[in-house]
Amino acid sequence: MTRLVLKFGGTSVADPDRIEKAADKVAAEVARGHQVAVVVSAMAGVTNQLIDYCRKISPLHDAREYDAVVASGENITSGLMALALQKRGIAARSWQGWQVPITCTDMHGKARILDIDRTLMDERLNSGEVAVLAGFQGVTSRNRITTLGRGGSDTTAVALAAALGAERCDIYTDVNGVYTTDPRIVPQARKLDKISYEEMLEMASLGAKVLQTRSVEMAMKQNVPVQVLSSFEDPIGSDFPGTLVTREDDIVEHQVVNGITYTKDEAKITLIGVPDIPGMAAKIFGPLADAAINVDMIVQNIAEDGKSTDVTFTVTGTDLQRAMEALNKCEELKNTDIRSDESVVKVSVVGIGMRSHAGVAQTMFKTLADKGINIQVISTSEIKVSVLLAAEYTELAVRSLHAAYGLESK
Repeated sequence: MTRLVLKFGGTSVADPDRIEKAADKVAAEVARGHQVAVVVSAMAGVTNQLIDYCRKISPLHDAREYDAVVASGENITSGLMALALQKRGIAARSWQGWQVPITCTDMHGKARILDIDRTLMDERLNSGEVAVLAGFQGVTSRNRITTLGRGGSDTTAVALAAALGAERCDIYTDVNGVYTTDPRIVPQARKLDKISYEEMLEMASLGAKVLQTRSVEMAMKQNVPVQVLSSFEDPIGSDFPGTLVTREDDIVEHQVVNGITYTKDEAKITLIGVPDIPGMAAKIFGPLADAAINVDMIVQNIAEDGKSTDVTFTVTGTDLQRAMEALNKCEELKNTDIRSDESVVKVSVVGIGMRSHAGVAQTMFKTLADKGINIQVISTSEIKVSVLLAAEYTELAVRSLHAAYGLESK
């Protein structure tokens, strides 16, 4: 008997009516003879409300109690989903993270899953019961509730699918799949039937909001096929109406470029007059690492005088202030001019076909040049090329590149 894990995001369980519709999809999969586990998020807006409560009570709150509060949103949804399924004559029960248990690290607010004990859930699934699990949460070795960070229910679902040996993990959301770019900018954007783990990982990390990055990493590591599909449309996951995220070997024909993404939460930092001596890079980026600030694109200019050079790099916009504080405290940079710019955007082209096709970057650079768009920073990997641009050119750049690579719907 095939096992499936179905995950419903916040918009898909936004109110009792939406929960009822989601329960209909679960019931349809059960009717087809599948063993089904369901993972649910909190109802839309609930987590933000709970976070706001914590901040109003104590701006500098205890992270352990914060987790106890914000995890409660998923507990409510899981109970309501179980009730909706029972109403349909389906045996179902709700599970919280500690009841499975899902053991996590004790890094509250952004914990990582260490282990899922499948024993109890296995027994219930084999007896024909649907398991409805509260996503986003787990328990530490000290028996404290912990949460996985925003979007963590995606990670819960994939991890559960791996632990239960599920054939597939269906992620129901408010879009009907993964698109070649943001349809709000390019109405002609095309839904992809399949995409490789590697491409989805790049797209998720570069701005595509469809799946949480960590969930894609786990799916790739555990080889769990993941389908992204809409809870607002009639077909269920077994009809394969969405986008399947799977192994590269399962995709017959590879596009050179499969997607154009953009990230607005970017900030550029430029250090002018950095001493050109061995070990300087470590002294610059060490304090940033110590402050848990991720650095993305990095460019260092050649020192003309052999004494000083300029270094440019990017961080997320939310980390900019902390990054500037860390750099200003660095004794080695006391004579360096440190500048920042938040009016930038990172635009990327992603495609596994880049591995075997030349000229992808050249097409990108020429297209942007023809539109009069200046490139500030460039970074590449085996399957993506990213450029940093002035934010005012975001839509023009995305539209132009989407057309240049022939990604419009037919």
